[in-house]
Order: sequence, then C-alpha cells, then structure tokens
Amino acid sequence: MSFTPFHLHPQIAAGVEALGYSTPTPIQIRAIPPVLQGQDVMGVAQTGTGKTAAFVLPILERLIKRPRGRIRALVIAPTRELADQINTAFADLGRQTHLRSAAIYGGVGMDPQVRKLRAGVEIVVACPGRLLDHLQQGTIRLADLEVLVLDEADRMFDMGFLPDIRKILRHVPARRQTLLFAATMPDDIRLLARDVLQAPVTVEVNPSSPACTVAHALYPVDPHLKTALLFELLRHTDTESVLVFTRTKHRARRVGQQLERAGFRASSLQGNLSQNQRQAALDGFRNGTVQVLVATDIASRGIDVSRISHVINYDMPDSADAYTHRIGRTGRAEKSGDAFTFMTREDGAMVRSIERVLGKKVECRRVPGFDYKKPAPARDAEFARLPRGPHPRGRRG
Repeated sequence: MSFTPFHLHPQIAAGVEALGYSTPTPIQIRAIPPVLQGQDVMGVAQTGTGKTAAFVLPILERLIKRPRGRIRALVIAPTRELADQINTAFADLGRQTHLRSAAIYGGVGMDPQVRKLRAGVEIVVACPGRLLDHLQQGTIRLADLEVLVLDEADRMFDMGFLPDIRKILRHVPARRQTLLFAATMPDDIRLLARDVLQAPVTVEVNPSSPACTVAHALYPVDPHLKTALLFELLRHTDTESVLVFTRTKHRARRVGQQLERAGFRASSLQGNLSQNQRQAALDGFRNGTVQVLVATDIASRGIDVSRISHVINYDMPDSADAYTHRIGRTGRAEKSGDAFTFMTREDGAMVRSIERVLGKKVECRRVPGFDYKKPAPARDAEFARLPRGPHPRGRRG
C-alpha cells in the first residue's frame, strides 16, 4: 500500500515524497483514515512504529485550507526531545504548506517563544509545565483549537504530569478532535481517555511486544565488570550508533566520561545537563559525531535516530514495559537492530518478565577472552545495589 489512498493535499504529499516515505506503517494505515474523518482516536503502539506521522499528516491536511495565524492544533509531549522531534516532523512533512509550528518547553527562555507565538503559528507542540506557564501569563490562547494530541500519555503519567494535563484541558474548547497515543494502557490512562475522548476509534498495533526486527541477547556479568564488558562489546561489534541505558543520571555521566577517556566518540544525556548541552549531545548523536550515547530512561524520551544499530541495557530496566520502550529505539522503520542486556545475579525475576513479553527465552552470551573472574575493588560505592520500584511520582523531566 502507498500513501495515495489517503488523498493527501499535493503539498503534503510532496513532503511525504521528499522524506522518502513510500509505504505507510500499520499504525498509519489504521489511524490516518479515522483522524482524517475527524474522529477521536486512541492509538496503542510501540516507539518506532510511525505514530508521529499518523497524526502529523491528518493535522496538516485539516489545517492547510483554514485561516492562518491562530493556534488550531496542540500536541502535548512529555519531554523536550520528543517535542522537538514532533515539531521537526511538522516542519519537514509540511514544508510546502507554509503552516507554522512552535515547540514550547522549559529549560530555555520564554521570550523567544513568546515572540514566535506573537508572529503567528497554527500548531504548538508543548511540554505540560511550560505550556501552563504560557497559559497563566496569557501568551498562549487556545480558544480556536480544533485538534488536541496527547502523545506518549503513559510516559506523561510515569513522570507525574497528569494533574498538569487536567489543568490544560480547562483551557481548550469542549468541541474539538482529541487523539491519544501510548505504548501501554494502564488504568489511569484508560480513565483519562474515557474523560477526554468522544466515541473514540481504538487502534492497537502490537501494543505489548517489541518490534520483530530486534534481536535480543543477555550478557551475565558482575556489576563491577559492566564498564569493562561494555568496552569489549563496543570494540568487537560492528555498530553504527549505540544507545546505552543506565538507571541513574550519575551513572550515565560516569559511563559517558569513561567511554570518552577510552577513546570512544561518546556523550551522555541526563537530567543535570542544560538545554544547550542536551541539544548538543542529541545533535551529535543524530549527525554521527557521537557514536555512543549514554542515557537514562526519562532523558531518552524523544530520541529518534533512524540508524541506531544497538541498544545496550547497561542496567536492567525496572519493568518489562520499560524494556520495550528502550529497545524500541533500534530496529525502527523495518531496519534490523540488536538489544544487549547486562544481567547480574539479582536480575533473574526481571529477565523472566521480559521473556514473557517477548514470548521466548533470550539467548545468554559470553564474550570470548573476557576476564569474568576479575575481583571487585575493595570499595565499590558506585554499584551499591539501588532499591527497585517505580520512580517517585510528580517529578518533571
């Protein structure tokens, strides 16, 4: 199937063609028609399935013949990186439409955002906290809003944003089209969907299983040998771009520094960075000057680099859902990818949960020649066992 059956405006179809899109993904095939018809949609799909274009294209189609200069579409996303990614998709796919969009998030000054809003935009892509700031100061008006999108709603719940979302909903017209996308559907998100969606069309595309284009492997290792094993894998594996996940921002920074000192083109992405530092790390990863990016789960939201060849779980994720989010960064757009996970003695229960989601046993591997018996240093404070459990609620990314 091609994009032709959607009967997109020629200026939008030109944007699709310019990006080299020829065949819509399953989520696009099922979600675009009801969105084009003006229906509310609840989409459940993993990262990397093409859901961004599934709402960007119909929004562009809806707005292209409407009056300009007023905000008619609002997309709410949990992180700055994801907001930038969505804003870029609007710019790229809508290049010939001359529709204008703005990304609104914290960590940067409000004045440039205010100037852009005053110049006139039709689409706003925003993180909840900064959007509320603009609403309270009267620099954003949503009275003319026609389409509201809640993207990665389950991540917004994880990050404690649901109260902010409900405050924002008081500022949008009751008569609107609402689209909600998530990778998982916990009870709180289903309750939110029931409150904000009207007779929605539900579109589910493999909601619980990672992409079939990803190969999985476990590497049993003692905690103090993880960094040495990471070096060994990177030196002897044919990689393009590698995304490494750690459980804490301190460890992400430390591992990134250790990789740089060892001669790898590496950087880290974690919560203590300024917005300019975060953007520099992301830009380097996208353009290839950074080959290995070390990130925490929350900092990684919105990373959209099509050529990530490997995801390495330096630390085991806290849940099977977190695992599918992490490894969804590779094997995107039907390209193959590898997911390597370091497993310590305490990780057996989580491995079994991941295997239940995958529906199969994951192969255990050993690296030939690696010294697995090297003793731990006398003091190993960095790898003191962290308590498992959910992240504290209410923390903003």
